[in-house]
Amino acid sequence: MLIFNCTEAAGNFFSRVHKGKKITPVEKPPSTVVEDDEPDEFAEQWLVHAKTVQRKHVLYVIHVQTRYCMIFADAKKADVAGFIQRFTERWMNGLMRDALHHDALQWAGGTDMLARIAESCRQYKLYKRGHRSAQGHLGEIAWIFEDYAAEWGCLPPDEIMAGRFDAKMNGFIRGNKSVKGYLVPDEEMMAHWMRQYCGLDESVIQDARNRRDEVKREIRELEAAHEQQDQPLQ
Repeated sequence: MLIFNCTEAAGNFFSRVHKGKKITPVEKPPSTVVEDDEPDEFAEQWLVHAKTVQRKHVLYVIHVQTRYCMIFADAKKADVAGFIQRFTERWMNGLMRDALHHDALQWAGGTDMLARIAESCRQYKLYKRGHRSAQGHLGEIAWIFEDYAAEWGCLPPDEIMAGRFDAKMNGFIRGNKSVKGYLVPDEEMMAHWMRQYCGLDESVIQDARNRRDEVKREIRELEAAHEQQDQPLQ
């Protein structure tokens, strides 16, 4: 099940007014703190914030556990179903693209895994609740996104461009008080995905992490070699 913890701005975004009465799908949470909810291994806790950028609605979404984020530009107000569909497709496409890029499909590919994710996304709840630590990261991501949008002169024109921005943000090292040290969101989401939806044990997941590190090192070496070739002769 997807659980979207909505800031006040996000709660207002998902709500509408009909005949002077506010109609909202955002419910009162079971507890005031995300970590105090009853343990549920199938619950995916996300934090959602809404802002207006270049006179259009933008939703910023971050996974509380892994700090994996997605940005949805030009979102349609009060369209929860449309947001869920867009969210599900972006999440699955982003995961598959990352696995392909880092040679992880041998562990994480397959239609069964995608079906399990799709099934999980069919059920969702929207709660009026924040998360201070994740909110801090969302604030930083929002600032970077607005800076990029100002440079581009527009919001991302399609899901491909938006997904590229997501990938850039998810490659940054971030802190998380719930884990030791620092984490890289795209790597942690890959591990979470393999654990949650592929049923892999930690030793296999570590193999995938090791291969990921190898691929990243290979990419850096190729980029360095190309840079050296491009340097003018003295």
